Amino acid sequence: MSPTVILAALLAVVVWGGSPVGTKLAVASLPPLAVAALRTALGGALALPLALLLRIPPPAQPRQRVLLALSAFGGFVGFPALFTIGMQHTSGIHGAMILAFLPVVTGAINHTRTRTRTWPRGRWWLGCALAVAGEFLLIASRHPGRGEEASLGGDGLALVSTLFASGGYVAGALLTQTGYPSQGATYWGVGGAAVLVAPLLPFLLAGQHLADVPAAAIWGLVYLAVGVSVTGYVLWYWALARGGIARVGLFQFVQPLFGVLLAWALLAEPIAPPVLAAAALILAGVWIAARPAR
Repeated sequence: MSPTVILAALLAVVVWGGSPVGTKLAVASLPPLAVAALRTALGGALALPLALLLRIPPPAQPRQRVLLALSAFGGFVGFPALFTIGMQHTSGIHGAMILAFLPVVTGAINHTRTRTRTWPRGRWWLGCALAVAGEFLLIASRHPGRGEEASLGGDGLALVSTLFASGGYVAGALLTQTGYPSQGATYWGVGGAAVLVAPLLPFLLAGQHLADVPAAAIWGLVYLAVGVSVTGYVLWYWALARGGIARVGLFQFVQPLFGVLLAWALLAEPIAPPVLAAAALILAGVWIAARPAR
């Protein structure tokens, strides 16, 4: 794997690591579904002009269009909606650590979609078991952060959202592996999703006075739209197409560490011993499952 691919993957997961904190800042002042729709709509408002300016046409082949639709719905509609609702009812640290499960889910989806349906090695199953154990430990732990408690429902929604995110990753990677540019996969994906969710904004924002929204919530939205929905996806799809879904997926272990540190620094959430124990199990499981065979 080239140093450029490694750097692109690391930058993507570091950017995504701030997603739980940005979401917590936004949902503190806005309805969660409005935040989910706004991040996609704002990302699309930036992405579509870039696609036109760079003269990147939408996919022409039927299979490419299907992959783009799956990627767009999973990454820019399903995942933001479920994850944002979940983050309203859980802590930033819990959200960051739940996202650590993404490499295992991505690997599982990638295995099931292969035509040969080959079963992964025993090491992959061992890694999955450790990561799942860590997720259960994390979800079972209840420690207040700034007067809020991570709820079982919030953790559950955040966990289910990883299915949509991982499905979107695999579809986007397969699209770029057909020769379609990673920038196009991102720009047209988030742009198409923006067209889908934009008509819902008047209803989702009914009764909201945007002029009264605090600056922290606005910056959280901007970060989610520009950093997470556009920049992160361009880097990630480019790295996945060149380094492979299984190998590049390993770099997602950096994401929760960065997210936990941000939640501790910006949201003053305590890092309790159960969170450290869960983190050790999840990251060990992800590392074992994603290691390439020798």
